[in-house]
Amino acid sequence: MKIFAFGSSIVSSYWNGAATYYRGCYKYLARLGYSITFAEPDAYGRQQHRDSDDFSYVRSIVYQPTTDLDRMLELASQADLVVKHSGIGVDDAALEARIPAECGPRAMTFIWDVDAPATIGRMRADEADALRHAASGYDAILTYGGGPRARDGFLEFGALAYYSMYNGLDPETHHPVAPDPDLLCDVAFLGNRLPDREARVEELFLRAAELAPDQRFLLGGEGWAGKPMPANVRYIGHVPTAAHNRVNCSAGMVMNINRASMADFGYSPPTRVFEVAGAGACLLCDDWPGISDCFEPVSEIIVVRTAEDVAAALHQHDAQSRRAIGERFRLRGLRDHSYAFRAAQADFAFRECLARRRGEIGPQTYSAATMSDWKHVPGFASGAFEEALA
Repeated sequence: MKIFAFGSSIVSSYWNGAATYYRGCYKYLARLGYSITFAEPDAYGRQQHRDSDDFSYVRSIVYQPTTDLDRMLELASQADLVVKHSGIGVDDAALEARIPAECGPRAMTFIWDVDAPATIGRMRADEADALRHAASGYDAILTYGGGPRARDGFLEFGALAYYSMYNGLDPETHHPVAPDPDLLCDVAFLGNRLPDREARVEELFLRAAELAPDQRFLLGGEGWAGKPMPANVRYIGHVPTAAHNRVNCSAGMVMNINRASMADFGYSPPTRVFEVAGAGACLLCDDWPGISDCFEPVSEIIVVRTAEDVAAALHQHDAQSRRAIGERFRLRGLRDHSYAFRAAQADFAFRECLARRRGEIGPQTYSAATMSDWKHVPGFASGAFEEALA
């Protein structure tokens, strides 16, 4: 089947945290036989900061915002599946409204959301929101995170079907490498500076650095220049995805800090969690509902709620303990959270929606809102779950 996807960017991770997710999902969907076109606007400097990865599994189209939209929708209408990812940053409302009407008569159409809290929030706040009125015209909603609150939010606006499509790891991309002497540190955090995250970074990373002046902290990501930082914090700016393994494997511990809205919704592990798992590094993870649905606290990850927790973990876990936690983390990630498994889930969702369109099955009577829910999905649980893990 042919997929035509609209998204922020698959070729650039610059101000684009979803890039790793897009790459993992579409790389392994391509291996299942899908032919994929990924259309992305020339916006926000992303095309001027392309990554050097291999994107041969997709046909990448770069288009001019607004002026090329009619042409892109005409191309999309010739596919079997049309996917609209959230947060493109330009023409989002126009695409959300037009795709079901212009592509839906021939192609299946999907919203594949990468920021459910933000999307549901704007749908509830704005009676004129495009997706609020168009949601019921799509064959299904897929979300990068999940959980009951994301599911219920989209069903509230008439979604015909809902499937959680969590982040994952690609063992061909996320794997242990030799430490880089220039990146050696005790704690590393990679994340762009965003209003919805900054207070949590100030507490869990910057104040923790103040409490542990004998430890070295490394900060990567866009937007932090000019931010006051303790003397033991080193800021290195944007880190291309190809360098993430080196950062993760050069740190004694790696930190995850979710945005506040994602932490509140829960069940939203970002890409960095699985990148760190693939590298076999020890993760300090901020607390949010659903962590234990992904990894086992204490044994596989260290959950921290305050700066004091971070400082305590640094002094309680020696190098041997960190390596043991990181190895268990990696093995769990490879077992339960590969992008090959995510692609199998997406393939199931697409085929089930096709059967629903053909009248072969009735309306969806269940939802896969958490990772563990997938084990009980009719049809998928009967064999695909085991096959995906094989």
